[in-house]
Amino acid sequence: MGLHELRLRNFRLFEELTFQPDTEAITVLLSPNGTGKTTVLEAVYTLATATSFRTGAASDLIRTGESASEVHGVLYQRERRVQVDLTLTRGTRNTTKRMLVNGQRPKSRADVADVLPLTIFTPEGVDIVRQGPENRREFLTNLLTDVDLTTGDVIERFTRILSQRNALLRQLQGERPTTLQQGELEVWTSDFCSVSDELVALRKKLLDDVAPLVANYYHELAEDDSIVGVTYEQSWSGDLERALRASFDDDRYRGHTTIGPQRDDLALTLDGRDTRRQASQGEQRSLALAIRLAGHELVQNRRGVDPLLLLDDVFSELDPHRSDRLLNLLPTGQTLVTTASPLPAGMSPAAVIDLTALAI
Repeated sequence: MGLHELRLRNFRLFEELTFQPDTEAITVLLSPNGTGKTTVLEAVYTLATATSFRTGAASDLIRTGESASEVHGVLYQRERRVQVDLTLTRGTRNTTKRMLVNGQRPKSRADVADVLPLTIFTPEGVDIVRQGPENRREFLTNLLTDVDLTTGDVIERFTRILSQRNALLRQLQGERPTTLQQGELEVWTSDFCSVSDELVALRKKLLDDVAPLVANYYHELAEDDSIVGVTYEQSWSGDLERALRASFDDDRYRGHTTIGPQRDDLALTLDGRDTRRQASQGEQRSLALAIRLAGHELVQNRRGVDPLLLLDDVFSELDPHRSDRLLNLLPTGQTLVTTASPLPAGMSPAAVIDLTALAI
């Protein structure tokens, strides 16, 4: 299982690029800054998630002066060959995405996670610890799908129902609902509460499973026996339907649902200290790495597959001692590493590739 070939056309700075990493070990992209190393990892990530870890604007991924961009990946799931194709087309108002898995449109991210689960860590990956809750919610959503493909249905239903409820709230424009609107709102609110219960239960179960792994990895990386806390923080207390009734005036004025799983967060602590504000940069970076490695191991344990591991310029952010400890903790399976600096002494990659020799 793994990525056998990646082909890019008009993706960011590349007119064309064909890249074939080692499928079972470490492939290092070693070339000067500005040659597109991170762009290759971004293309792989985009192929797996249809989103970028660098930008929220899909148009940024299309080469300047071009109207469309393509990313093609050939993967093997045991003996099964899988091709994933993503086309981005620039329009007058927005950029459209078209993804195919073996020629068929995927119904949800779970269809792609089935063949291309992955774990990524970038210099900005520490944001999962020190920035806003959206980073931690995204981690939970992606890990849920990677660990158990069936959770994709709950996530899709939650997203759709939340969108419908918010659309109705926007229609109100701050006014009281009519009788017809009130009836429709009650239906969407009931559905929202039901699917929210399912999603929160899945998230909490996932945290119960991943929290001990996070603590173990943190202790290994930081050589620190601090008590690591990973707990779920709801944006409401008590019964959700009752809380929604209480927040309705605020919701209709704002035009969106102000409480629910879409506003929840993770509390990350070290010996009870809030790591967003009371942890050092080294502690934050070690914890962020621990979270990613823990999620990776959980997918391995649950599904019996090795997710593709992407490490973007990670070792340049670590002192030699932490780099050595991270090398000792790297999981088995396919790994792509980018760096402009000499490799850590303990790293023995299967291949080292200079992108300047491949790119057109």
